[in-house]
Amino acid sequence: MLDLTPDERDFAELVRDFADQVVAPQAYEADRTHTLNLDVVAQMGEMGLFGLPFPEELGGQGGDYMALGLAIEALGRVDQSIAITLEAGVSLGAMPIFLFGNEEQKQRYLPELLAGKALAGFGLTEPEAGSDAGATRTTARLDGDEWVINGSKQFITNSGTDITRFVTVTAVTGERDGKKEISTILVPNGTPGFTVEPAYDKVGWNASDTHPLTFVDARVPAENLIGERGRGFSNFLKILDEGRIAIAALATGAAEGCLEAAVDYAKKRNVFGTPLSTRQNAQFTLARMQSRVHMSRLAWHYAARLRDAGESFAVAAAHAKLVSSEAAMDNARDATQIFGGNGFMNEYPVARHYRDSKILEIGEGTTEVQLLVIARSLGVA
Repeated sequence: MLDLTPDERDFAELVRDFADQVVAPQAYEADRTHTLNLDVVAQMGEMGLFGLPFPEELGGQGGDYMALGLAIEALGRVDQSIAITLEAGVSLGAMPIFLFGNEEQKQRYLPELLAGKALAGFGLTEPEAGSDAGATRTTARLDGDEWVINGSKQFITNSGTDITRFVTVTAVTGERDGKKEISTILVPNGTPGFTVEPAYDKVGWNASDTHPLTFVDARVPAENLIGERGRGFSNFLKILDEGRIAIAALATGAAEGCLEAAVDYAKKRNVFGTPLSTRQNAQFTLARMQSRVHMSRLAWHYAARLRDAGESFAVAAAHAKLVSSEAAMDNARDATQIFGGNGFMNEYPVARHYRDSKILEIGEGTTEVQLLVIARSLGVA
């Protein structure tokens, strides 16, 4: 954390304390019952976490992506479900409105989102369109002054909570130059024809709200178009580039949480009369875990600094997500091994990290997509 300013250090410690004192104690029960704790979400809103990278005139904190990443990393140490709720609430919920919405849309929707009083989802992925988002099949046609939407989305975070206000969906709105014209449209929850299907039974992130969505002749006003018609594909790429920095911060936090738990356990666990931490094999395992945390943090910090400076950051974000997501998965595996049989028990945080971390190599761009972005920067793809 050598590159952080004193204010950034203080802020990181503030959120870390909140994570330890408020988030961690409820994490096991929330995971066991598959329940997102909206009281915790409300407290995060009161702290201003959902408004961090947005200007004060819109109800934000006037911060930047570095501040957001610090908060997400601190939360990810103890509860990835809560961390992804914040990440998605900002990157996928509020950011499309902030970056591409008109002034009326910003004034109407952002205040509640930035205060953590409301959540929103981003409907991109479909059964036949994941990494290949250009394969989008959901359609939206203009009928008078309304969009009529038909199709389905899957794996949509924050789409079905009691405080979810809308989802922003990508849809084919026509054809341009022989290719699909993809636009982005806001669909309020409760719109007739829009159904939030039952929540998934997931491997991990059990306390995170995730649903498939169905649209059958769902009608919304024409002014619910977000940004320019036909720019939905390029707009979502920008959203994902920024989101990858936040996911990298989350993954770094997860990797650190595994390390902290493993170090503590290795010191306390006696094996053949001596602490496990005195065994060289355990020491080397912990040292590799620490190295992964260190490199992951450097990677996402660098990408965040580039983004906040207004410089090109897409490749740096890909590096950060690649390195950190693999670090989280590797550290979760190693921590579980350090814990032995106890690591297989859900009451221990490392078991939850083991289940939670795999999705970090998939969501908001798979490992393979990150490799493709990096390969293209080398001129070989």
